[in-house]
Amino acid sequence: MQADEISQVRRFNRLVTQRAGALDDHFLGRDRPLGESRLLYEIGPKGADLRDLRQCLGLDSGYVSRLVKALQRKGLVRLTQGSADQRVRQARLTSAGRREVREMNRRSDEAAAALLEALPSAQRTRLVAAMAEVHRLLQLVGLQIERVDPASPAARWCVGQYFDELDRRFESGFDPAASLSAEDRELLPPRGAFLLASVDGQPVACGAVKTISLAVGSLKRMWVADTVRGLGIGRRVLEALEAQARALGLTTLRLETNQTLQEAIRLYRNAGFREVAPFNSDPYAHRWFEKSLG
Repeated sequence: MQADEISQVRRFNRLVTQRAGALDDHFLGRDRPLGESRLLYEIGPKGADLRDLRQCLGLDSGYVSRLVKALQRKGLVRLTQGSADQRVRQARLTSAGRREVREMNRRSDEAAAALLEALPSAQRTRLVAAMAEVHRLLQLVGLQIERVDPASPAARWCVGQYFDELDRRFESGFDPAASLSAEDRELLPPRGAFLLASVDGQPVACGAVKTISLAVGSLKRMWVADTVRGLGIGRRVLEALEAQARALGLTTLRLETNQTLQEAIRLYRNAGFREVAPFNSDPYAHRWFEKSLG
């Protein structure tokens, strides 16, 4: 990391906070600190668990608790027990809180419009495109890859998205029951592992490894959300899966894939997997790959 790179990031941060109006105490709410306004926005019309708010905003529990209490005193938020887990508190907007969020959205729209109106059309297009690219790249800063229970809600959601995508892309559709098994018990140590990648608490990718014979493992459930493709997240999940495989005592990894998934085939080849003769009878497979973990 170069000193000029760090300097440029700092200049960018200073200019963005100034141009966006974040230095103004009245930026999003009447005499309300930015932290409180942002928390109101994240709670949203459906409410949110305090635990999820901490993950989404990357804040410690004490700070979130103080912000919520301040919003409670102002009559904008009420706290209830979570419906799924009574130990988790949930924040919900009051009617005054909902009015405040509508006002915040109005002010935010006005601030964004004022920023864009200061530029000619061509430069507005360039700025919006650059902002979209910065947004995508900054998502990587909050990326976390962790081993989770394959039966967890987030893991189930990712696998469901994966199945839906295969069903759309395969010429004959996709039936999970017809494919080779990857049951939950096969994806838990010491037989396997299921990895979940998330950005600010939101799942964006997954992958799994399971043991299929002595020192040999199989990769399963590799999926990356459309919104974050092209950022190298698939490669990072794959590297994390290889580390999990080594921890499980595996020395060889195998996988099968469909010829439609060309981006996946490129990923595996670039990661050192070599194409081999078919080693199973998965009805959806056209290509088989293998890699020695050394």
